[in-house]
Amino acid sequence: MVAEACYLIEDQRRMAEAKNYFAWQASLIKPHLGQRVVEVGCGAGNFTNFLLDRELVIALDPDPGALAAHRERFGARPNLRLIRAAAADVRGLDPFSPDSCVCLNVLEHVADDFEAIRAMASILPRGGKIVLWVPALPALYGPIDRNLGHHRRYRKADLHALARDASLTIAKLHHVNLAGSLGWWMNARILRLQEQSPAQIRFFDRYVVPPMAVLERIVAPPFGQSLFAVLLKP
Repeated sequence: MVAEACYLIEDQRRMAEAKNYFAWQASLIKPHLGQRVVEVGCGAGNFTNFLLDRELVIALDPDPGALAAHRERFGARPNLRLIRAAAADVRGLDPFSPDSCVCLNVLEHVADDFEAIRAMASILPRGGKIVLWVPALPALYGPIDRNLGHHRRYRKADLHALARDASLTIAKLHHVNLAGSLGWWMNARILRLQEQSPAQIRFFDRYVVPPMAVLERIVAPPFGQSLFAVLLKP
């Protein structure tokens, strides 16, 4: 577990260079979030940076190393609360009156993903939203997934089942990052890489993400590296 946590922190540091990627991700996600957001699995804060215009951000992570990196990055902010907690531990956050949860590349790390979704739903009011970004396509599962501690990659049917069993409705669900799925397949099946290459990340972020973001706003791809979902509490 310690080795896995260190691997995750290093992966997040490499991904921190992907400025265009996170900006694109934020452009898709932020319109679905309210003003009092629970970020489940904040890591070193690569996405938290885009949430600091909100009234309140409650950022959770179970890893003390990630939280230390987060504190170093952001320091003290009046609208930011940092809490050491796992995804299923959000039930104690009711006093913060959250109106939305965001869980990005985290659910695949959770053994009991249904319990995590149900816990998030329990703290939201009617009309509250859970925004998910999860790795897609089980066929892409490879060494990097294993090293990152991924229990699974998702199909649309898996998210439909999670939503149904937690009494949530799906407001949005589609694949994103078609180009990334091709790169991930190459890394998993051809190169058998054990970690993401910094050079690949820089090339992808600089030359692939900007045109892909435009194209995928026009037409959602038929498949992609990730699934983007918005679950609504009726």
